[in-house]
Amino acid sequence: MSAPFAVIGAGPAGLMAAETLAAAGHAVVVFDQMAAPARKFLLAGRGGLNLTHSEPLEPFLTRYGAAADLLRPAIEAFPPAALIAWAEGLGQEVFTGSSGRVFPRAMKASPLLRAWLARLEGLGVTLRRRHRWLGWDGAGALRFATPEGEQRFVPRATILALGGASWPRLGSDGAWAALLPGVTPFRPANMGFRVEWSAHLRERFAGEPLKRVALTFAGETRRGEAMITRDGIEGGLLYAASAALREAIARDGFADITLDLRPDLRRVTLPGGSQSLANQLRKQARLSPVAVALVQEALRAGAGRGPAELVKALPLRLTGTQGLERAISSAGGLAFGHGLAVPGHERVFACGEMLDWEAPTGGYLLQACFSTAVAAARVALGVTSARSG
Repeated sequence: MSAPFAVIGAGPAGLMAAETLAAAGHAVVVFDQMAAPARKFLLAGRGGLNLTHSEPLEPFLTRYGAAADLLRPAIEAFPPAALIAWAEGLGQEVFTGSSGRVFPRAMKASPLLRAWLARLEGLGVTLRRRHRWLGWDGAGALRFATPEGEQRFVPRATILALGGASWPRLGSDGAWAALLPGVTPFRPANMGFRVEWSAHLRERFAGEPLKRVALTFAGETRRGEAMITRDGIEGGLLYAASAALREAIARDGFADITLDLRPDLRRVTLPGGSQSLANQLRKQARLSPVAVALVQEALRAGAGRGPAELVKALPLRLTGTQGLERAISSAGGLAFGHGLAVPGHERVFACGEMLDWEAPTGGYLLQACFSTAVAAARVALGVTSARSG
């Protein structure tokens, strides 16, 4: 009997690679350094697990920017429709929201993960927890640090699904980058940004949402929602532009954006008179308290515009990014080609967020993780079958 396949990493990419291999009739062992699998996947599902997006494939692929052509074969071979069918096959009915995003009806990851782990167990997949990958020994065996000491494993082939470097406390700490060549340093993606708020705004409005606003940067305008934090601003509105904003800050030391606090209005008129500015903004422009505070903060900073103008074009300077410990995902990672093979290592393939690509939130992150996992497993199956034959 041939040796089992090894999958290193028990996040969504690793588990999908394991399922693809096991469904083809092969023994599979999944190794993970954490005590429980898919911890980041579970965290992502707390507020609603966004599996994928319903937009047509061509605009879908553009969300991956420079990596779109490299990811195209994997996503075309396992597209959103296939991911939806897979989830429903686990008894998780899905629905498409008004934004086009696709979610399980349960709106969380735990029911799907329980059903998935049960399926994997039924397919004979073995999960070895608390196994931290250390690389290879001189003979090519996989090395692992475990509570019982170092262990070695000789697989038929290996799928690496080690994750990126965001939320490292959940297992994806990026430490594996020291073990492989061709790794671009990790940077935060889909993260919040730093703003130098006044003490009043920071203390009074941290945690307050900005709903139905628009952000303009470098000639592009997006609508969405954001949230004020103690040290800045975060949320889907920022995540959609995070790559461009991050690069501007790296280049210039800052990024200047403009917020439209009432994008549904062509213009705002304030009556003046004895009524306080805060009341005018609240009653006439119908701004929330946090939006009123932003206008007042800009006026105190000498924005050079009147209150009505600021409602429609509020300048905001972003001075830095949140770190990887709070970012939803990461940019950078292992360089890859269409075959997902790891250079310099025979029968070793990589998938998921450890690869050098990034995408905005909206279902694109998980879709690429699942699609590259299926692709890596299929390539591994083809290579090992051809050589054994």
